[in-house]
Amino acid sequence: MQICIARHGDAQTFLKRALPWLVQTEAEHALVLGLAHRHAPLSDDLYVATVEQNGAIVGCALRTPPRKLVLTRIPPGAIDALVVDVAACYDHLPGVFGPNAATREFARQWCERHDCSARDAMTQRLYMLDRVIPPPRRAAGSMRFATPEDAGLVASWIACFTAETGVDAASPREVAAARIAARELVLWCDDGPRTLAGYSSRSPNGVRIGYVYTPPEWRRRGYASACVAALSQHALDEGARFCCLYTDLANPKSNAIYRRLGYDHVCDAICIEFVAHS
Repeated sequence: MQICIARHGDAQTFLKRALPWLVQTEAEHALVLGLAHRHAPLSDDLYVATVEQNGAIVGCALRTPPRKLVLTRIPPGAIDALVVDVAACYDHLPGVFGPNAATREFARQWCERHDCSARDAMTQRLYMLDRVIPPPRRAAGSMRFATPEDAGLVASWIACFTAETGVDAASPREVAAARIAARELVLWCDDGPRTLAGYSSRSPNGVRIGYVYTPPEWRRRGYASACVAALSQHALDEGARFCCLYTDLANPKSNAIYRRLGYDHVCDAICIEFVAHS
């Protein structure tokens, strides 16, 4: 078995090589595809690599510093070569995210080579739908796209979302402004905004939904279900073949909500953080 880590100079070159492999199971690879597409025009700081065996792609890795390394599924025998290549670029990583087996093996080998320990931060489940099942009881209100006038509120809700979920995030104000301008964020309104949701990223045939946040005082009223259902249907109506999203497996309520809307299990993933030894 001949393993090669092919590091690419930019996201466009990476996508030219990896896209046919990634779209074979597009929903599973929506995160990598979305990150690569978003950073393709300006990607000097990206780490993008294909893991290749006898000339065929068997996995991919991507990092947008200062965030965690993101992995696809990768054969166990190729992890050591990837660890060596990533270490040639970075002395330090905050963590790694991806399918359970590959991510745990990468974390084990990384920690053996560096003076750090691995800590499970979150176990997640990826879901996908291509047909929305409307909530049995529709919440009061309706969905609308966020506007620049909503930027302050949206930024504060994105900050709350990232604090609650622990996901990597840039400046909430920058994210809010950019995503509002791109018409990627929506609000469910019922005599005022009640829930936020949006497109976290896009892939050639689908969208990944994220930023789902309802302030505590407005929860348990069906707003989040209604908002995600409406946004998912909007994406499909606009031509997306599927929608996908990640959930925290420690939150059975949200997992049940998404299943009721028609989201089916694709795969599980784990986020692991690295803790330096003092």
